[in-house]
Amino acid sequence: MLTARNISKRYRIYRRPADRIVEAFSLGRRKLHEDFWALRDVNLEVADGETFGVVGPNGCGKSTLLQILTGIHEPTTGRVSRKGRIAALLELGAGFNPEFSGRENVFINGEIMGLSRREIERAMPSIEEFAGIGEFIERPVKTYSSGMHVRLAFAAAIHVEPDILIVDEALAVGDAVFANRCVSKFEELQARGVSVVFVSHDLGLVKQICDRAMFLLDGRIVIEGKPSDVINRYVGAVLEKQRAWDAEHEDRGLSYSHRHGDRQAEVVEIELIGRDGNPTRSVLSGDEVRVRVRSKFRAEQPEPMIGFLIRTRNGLDVFGTNTKIEETKLPACAPGDAVEVEFRFDCRLTPQEYTLTVAAQHADGHSHDWLDDAVSFQVLDAKARAGTANLPVEVSCRKLPATNGNP
Repeated sequence: MLTARNISKRYRIYRRPADRIVEAFSLGRRKLHEDFWALRDVNLEVADGETFGVVGPNGCGKSTLLQILTGIHEPTTGRVSRKGRIAALLELGAGFNPEFSGRENVFINGEIMGLSRREIERAMPSIEEFAGIGEFIERPVKTYSSGMHVRLAFAAAIHVEPDILIVDEALAVGDAVFANRCVSKFEELQARGVSVVFVSHDLGLVKQICDRAMFLLDGRIVIEGKPSDVINRYVGAVLEKQRAWDAEHEDRGLSYSHRHGDRQAEVVEIELIGRDGNPTRSVLSGDEVRVRVRSKFRAEQPEPMIGFLIRTRNGLDVFGTNTKIEETKLPACAPGDAVEVEFRFDCRLTPQEYTLTVAAQHADGHSHDWLDDAVSFQVLDAKARAGTANLPVEVSCRKLPATNGNP
C-alpha cells in the first residue's frame, strides 16, 4: 500500500549562487529567491496489486512526485505512507557504479535493499536471464549501452521481491522484445500483490497495464480515474496546447534543416492542415490531413512538379509522393505565376514525432526548391503500435475442436 496526502513541493530559485549566501546571512531581511512549486496538493492511493499510471507533459512534476514517493526528496507539505519494501527505477543507471561490473552492482543494490548475499545469489540466475545481456554481466557498467543499463536495472529492481515498485519511463530505451517481457512481468507483479506506480509517455502502454491513472499538469492533478478517460483528457490537452502554439507562430515564415535547388521555382508556404481545417502540428492517428504547398515560379516551367516526404525524427523515410506519381498534371507556369497543391490522405502513422520535407521540382526530378524537415508534427494515439505504419486491422478468431495426438 502506498498513500500520499496533500503533497506539495517548493523549490527556491536563485538567479546567482551567491544570492543564497547573502539571503542566509540577512536573517530574513532580504528575499533573493523566487518560489517554484513543482507539485501542489497531490493526493494518491495505490492499493496492493494495483498498477497506477502517471501521465503528463515534460515539466509537469511527474519525476518530482516519484522522487518524493520513494523518499529521495521530502515534500514541502503533506505526508507519504509506505508499507513494505520499495524498489525504484527512476534514472538510467541510477545507483550503479560505472567502474564495477553488472554482477557487482546487482549485489550492491540488493544489499542496499536489505537482501542477504545468499538471497541475491539465489536470485542472480533469474536476473541474468531476464536482463539478457550475456557476458556483459561481468563487464564494467560504463561499457553498457542505454538499453543494457535499463535491462539490468529493471531486472535487479523486480527481483528484490518489492512490495512497491516505482518506474519512471524505464521502457523507453528498451527494444520491443524486452518491453513485452516487462509487460508480462508487470502482470505477474500484480498477481503477487505488488503495488506499481508507472510513469510513461507511451499512452498505449499505460492504457494496457494500468488499473488507474492520473494526468498531471503544472504540478496539479487534472483528472484521476480510468486510464482510457485520463488518456483522452491528456490527448485533448496536448491538441489544444498545440493549436495555441500554431496560432502564435503561424506567421513566422518557413523553417528547414537544409535547403537546395536552382530556385527557378520557390516554395513560399507550407501547411499541415488538420481535420478541423486549420493548420496544426498535432494529429490523431487515422485522421484525415492535408499537406498544402504554395510555390512561385521565377522561370518558365512547362511541366512543374510538387512533392512531399514524411520522415521520422531520426531521419527514416516513411512515405513520399508527388504530383507526377499521383498523376495530377500541373499547369504550365510562366515567371511570376504561383500554384497551390494540396495532398489529402489519412494519417495512418504510429504515435511519435515526424517531419515534413517539401519540394518544387522539374518533371525530370531535379530540384528547383527542396526544403528538408520544413514542418515537424506529432502523431497521437492511445494505442501502442510497432514501427511507423498504423494500418487498420480487423481481427477474427475461432476456437478449434480438441484433437487427439499431435496436431
